[in-house]
Amino acid sequence: MPSSQSGSERAGASQIQPATGKLGIMIPGMGAVATTFIAGVEAVRRGFAKPIGSVTQMGTIRLGKRTDENTPLIKDFVPLADLNDIEFTGWDIFGENMYEAAKTARVLDNEHLEQIRPFLESITPMPAVFDQHYVKRLSGTNVKKGRSKCDLANQVKDDIQRFKQRTDRQVMMWCGSTEIFLEQSPCHQTIEAFEKGLVDDDPAIAPSQIYAYAALSEGVPFVNGAPNLTVDIPALQELARRNNAPICGKDFKTGQTLLKTTLAPMFKARMLGVAGWYSTNILGNRDGEVLDDPESFKTKEESKLSVLEHILQPEIYPDLYKDMYHKVRINYYPPRGDNKEGWDNIDIFGWLGYPMQIKVDFLCRDSILAAPLVLDLVLFMDLAKRTSTLKGLGIQEWLSFYFKAPMTAPGLYPEHDLFIQSMKLKNTLRHIMGEALITHLGLEYYD
Repeated sequence: MPSSQSGSERAGASQIQPATGKLGIMIPGMGAVATTFIAGVEAVRRGFAKPIGSVTQMGTIRLGKRTDENTPLIKDFVPLADLNDIEFTGWDIFGENMYEAAKTARVLDNEHLEQIRPFLESITPMPAVFDQHYVKRLSGTNVKKGRSKCDLANQVKDDIQRFKQRTDRQVMMWCGSTEIFLEQSPCHQTIEAFEKGLVDDDPAIAPSQIYAYAALSEGVPFVNGAPNLTVDIPALQELARRNNAPICGKDFKTGQTLLKTTLAPMFKARMLGVAGWYSTNILGNRDGEVLDDPESFKTKEESKLSVLEHILQPEIYPDLYKDMYHKVRINYYPPRGDNKEGWDNIDIFGWLGYPMQIKVDFLCRDSILAAPLVLDLVLFMDLAKRTSTLKGLGIQEWLSFYFKAPMTAPGLYPEHDLFIQSMKLKNTLRHIMGEALITHLGLEYYD
């Protein structure tokens, strides 16, 4: 069993404020992922389903030695918000309520939706900040109007302030679409330059950054679930640190990349070479439609391509990986809907250079895999906001486990290996609770 002492009472533990009152989740982009997440949380709260895939709800954490047999549930070890204390709101360019949006997304069965229909119908998205320049394949009518991007940011701040009146703590979770590929520009370098860019309607500031700026200005943690640039800029990272508003991202690690960050560490651990890795995806949901635009696909491609290079480290292992050919394709195929299919052909070589092949066909449900990640991230980000040693850091690298392109401190390469990421996450929880870190050395068992 976990220690009877609270985290703040243990020697070396961080000061953690209790999770009292209501936790408000604010979601820009209330489509397939958001409706699947919201409906799922309500189904779990009512006892209709189990939170399969959620580390916060079903995962455990070992404390002390293996012989201590002390492995509590994570939710019993750290003071996370209770699911019954969560409230939802958000923005979307389509004005339909969450029941109607879930029916449109066609992820969940009617049987599941009808059980919680009144609850879903009670949640209607606020008008969204949207500009088709950044997401060319979508258009909608539930859109904010403003004189400038600064005006739009102030409107989002007003929305946040109203939500604060009925909730005690808040987290903003970007579940919106992939925007066109953007690189850092002068307006991204300082808070002052960014705010001037808002006033001047600088085209380098995308809608996702307007949401992030509004959230961080209000001291609200922000999670980037897409591969967009968003908070990967000095200005918003400075704002996050200044206002003790944690940030993390980017791009949920759900399907094909989840498999890559599982298989690639195996190849490197066993010193097996990789000659080539060809990946293709077909999907028919709104995400697939957006990614059919080359400019949005470029943003996603950058996120997906970086994984193997960082895990396999070809500059350190040139004989195994320096000539590796890596290709990623994404194709919009409407009949498949949210049930994405990812094919991988992997050409590897072993002893004396003899070639072998691995082929993977992953028929997955995109939003079903993403929904538990959203739950974990909002609960962990709320925990970070309440934790003395985490809230002022800005980037929460310990949550890399959930992302294709994890954010890190400037100049630090990201850790993509799923198993190292998992160890980093659990050791961070041990650290803030004043428990010994686990290194898996194990020599003490043989003294």
